[in-house]
Amino acid sequence: MKFVLIGAGQRGMIYAKYACEMGHEIAAVAETDEVKRRIAGETFGIPAEYRFSDGETLLAQPKLGDAAIIATMDRDHFREAIPAMEKGYHLLLEKPISPDPEETLKIEETAVRTGRHVTVCHVLRYSPFFRALKKAVTDGKIGRVITIQHNENIGNFHIAHSFVRGNWRRSDLASPLVMQKSCHDMDLLVWLAGSGCESIASFGDLTYFKAENAPEGAAERCCDCPLKDSCRFSAYRCYLPVAPNWPAAVLTEDQSEEGLREAIRTGPYGRCVYHCDNNVCDHQVSILRFTNGVTATFNLSGFTNRMMRTIKIMGEDGEIRANEDENVIEITRFASNGITPGETEIIHPEESTSGHSGGDSGIVEDFLAMLEGRISESATDIHESVESHMMACAAEEARVTGQVISIADFRRKHERKQQA
Repeated sequence: MKFVLIGAGQRGMIYAKYACEMGHEIAAVAETDEVKRRIAGETFGIPAEYRFSDGETLLAQPKLGDAAIIATMDRDHFREAIPAMEKGYHLLLEKPISPDPEETLKIEETAVRTGRHVTVCHVLRYSPFFRALKKAVTDGKIGRVITIQHNENIGNFHIAHSFVRGNWRRSDLASPLVMQKSCHDMDLLVWLAGSGCESIASFGDLTYFKAENAPEGAAERCCDCPLKDSCRFSAYRCYLPVAPNWPAAVLTEDQSEEGLREAIRTGPYGRCVYHCDNNVCDHQVSILRFTNGVTATFNLSGFTNRMMRTIKIMGEDGEIRANEDENVIEITRFASNGITPGETEIIHPEESTSGHSGGDSGIVEDFLAMLEGRISESATDIHESVESHMMACAAEEARVTGQVISIADFRRKHERKQQA
């Protein structure tokens, strides 16, 4: 099977490499960055005439493959996904589908009209950890689910890298934080609750990463700053020790100390975190009610030491505590009193070497199985994934307006706009 790769950044290259490992071909690439385009071409043996500077040019060619991996920036997805489906490509589409609810609905409508398979990269549904968690719920280990507490601990260094200095720092250039980082989590909540969302309220702000919190004497760039050896956000302390791994790998293809120091001196990741042009939240909490009566709280925070998800699911007969980082799911059946211990079961799901706890390779395998007819639809088919995007968009509207948003009303409003 042949793929075309539109967007040869970190995520696109991951999916493309797994497709190749599974015996398939990357026939063409579109990438605006000349160095990344060359690396992708050399990695996958793509002839020079099939290396394009942008998706529009690639999609103007006669059909070059069976499916497209689209992993460009959030606000580029719409203008690439529609013509790709019209051209005849099935899509492995990086999340978010689009930050715009009307564009999201239009992509779904086009998939239906053209008969294309579109799998959205909600990779967590494919990880052994979250599949084991879902199985514990569906097996009735704690009876009927009543309420869920879910935390996405972004990590203080991660939010500074991606959402203060990085590509997703501004909602007008990419997406609001709750969409870009957490449409994953909205999707998980729908999945675990076993129901669509009825209504949502949300609160959050950009509280810390702004000029008024800069230490006295802080410069606009780390290379000029007298605090560069002591500040925990110093780019030298954030990136040099972790080369050539993420997030240092994002700064430059040259992962030598000299190459990284030059990227810090001249590039966006060398800016002071208190003097960037960021506008997305650094923390946000949402309260959700699902149509089956399940309630949930979701806390998204950059003020954590580690990057991980923790979740507590409370049911009629027991509770589940799960820690993604520790790969532990603890199931406790309720006792009759405060002295007798509850019956406890500990699950350690199968560990995987691929990213997102096995989800990255899992979603590519699932997408290929669907295209080859081994399964009828993917776990994160476009129709399934639109729900989480409506929730994330509604959460941001709720945060901005201070209102409780009905998801059904929100979707109808944007369906009318999309059809107008």
